[in-house]
Amino acid sequence: MLFDEHGRAVAAAQEEHRQHHPAPGLVEHDPREIVARTHSVAAAALAQAGAKAREVAALGITNQRETVVIWDRETGQPVHNAIVWQDTRTAALIERLADDAGPDVLREQTGLPLSTYFSGPKLTWLIENEGLAARAAAGELLCGTIDCWLLWCLTGGTQSGVHATDLTNASRTLLMDLRSGAWHRPALELMGIPEAMLPRIRASGARYGTVAEGPLTGVAVCALVGDQQAALWGQDCRRAGEAKCTYGTGAFLLQHSGREVIHDRALLATAAATLEGEPAAFALEGSIADAGSAVRWLRDGLGLIAQADDVEQLAASVPDNGGVYFVPAFSGLFAPHWRSDARGTIVGLTAFANAGHLARATLEGVAWQVRDVLDGAVAATGTPCAELRVDGGMTVDDLLLQIQADVLGVPVRRGAEREATALGAALIAGAVAGVYDAQFAREGDGGCFEPAADAAWREREGARWRAAVERAVGWA
Repeated sequence: MLFDEHGRAVAAAQEEHRQHHPAPGLVEHDPREIVARTHSVAAAALAQAGAKAREVAALGITNQRETVVIWDRETGQPVHNAIVWQDTRTAALIERLADDAGPDVLREQTGLPLSTYFSGPKLTWLIENEGLAARAAAGELLCGTIDCWLLWCLTGGTQSGVHATDLTNASRTLLMDLRSGAWHRPALELMGIPEAMLPRIRASGARYGTVAEGPLTGVAVCALVGDQQAALWGQDCRRAGEAKCTYGTGAFLLQHSGREVIHDRALLATAAATLEGEPAAFALEGSIADAGSAVRWLRDGLGLIAQADDVEQLAASVPDNGGVYFVPAFSGLFAPHWRSDARGTIVGLTAFANAGHLARATLEGVAWQVRDVLDGAVAATGTPCAELRVDGGMTVDDLLLQIQADVLGVPVRRGAEREATALGAALIAGAVAGVYDAQFAREGDGGCFEPAADAAWREREGARWRAAVERAVGWA
């Protein structure tokens, strides 16, 4: 996406890349395909705007955070496909580590419990299963999340590639000390990961390097930031207590906690984005594995809709869920339940139920998961949520946002820019480059949805939702 000096999007291009599922529970991406797609969409966006690379003030990179790559320092070739954040192949490793040291052995330092979700155990799995220990210890291999991989490739790769990441991405590895912003040596030792292969950690907004090849040659890379922290910035949630939820493949709710690290058993403490030279900032996060992916399953798995946007019309064809409840736990349940043994579950089916009821139950399943997370954040901070700001691809669906407001009982405000993740990366990069003031925020919004349901409905439906969750856990 290309943004102007007023924070308005003037061009956008996107391409899907292939999802590899070599076995149940395994999800991989081809890192080289991601680089190729990055060059392709950059060229397309420039062409659409009639712009040249020399007119671009700065580049910001934002990414799905926990997906991780290992590559050869000399050849620049990945040693394996990227292991994606949703992948559960590390379940046995996590169980082993938890049995030995306890599931919260690293929570105080990293803000995270042991989980298949995070990057560190994925690195351990690759090192152990691909026979990489000696090469990693010798410094022959480099690793990083997708921001780090793209930065290295864009800035010259084997010739001059910059090997760095930012605090927001590093805070999702299970390997970084939140308070010091440095790699946590006990975590590295626990997981058998040599520090020699890890990138340098910097603030989200910093001058990382210059693009060495491709359509953006000569552009300064001024921001690396994990997608959810980028959306927090893009939604102007930069003060303690402000909250946003991004609806993409998963759904991610973050509440800014200012300069304070708040620990909670159900939620994650994570780094918030800052500019270089600023004090560290933090947030509480609840991550939901399946949101847009549940709608995609209706499309690809069941063939109920031709495209994802059709779910709204199908769900609106019925006045309620018809007694059907769908817990979309395809990859287990993340916050606040943290049950990797949960699986997708549909309950309440009768001969009365039809495709519309299942579509509506899908949207409600997303909304109730968000409610579970927000309840946890409010309990941890002691601050009620007056308004939830939302963004992401799913927020084009007005019915979903109305359901979300009804489920929460508070207004839901859609951002003026649906892709707040890209906007946040652009605003951070632009702040470093001097295009935007550090406090710049995009004006306006995309509509506010007020609750229409009453408290009795929320109590009744909430109880049924919790009963459905109880049936989903323990299945795997």
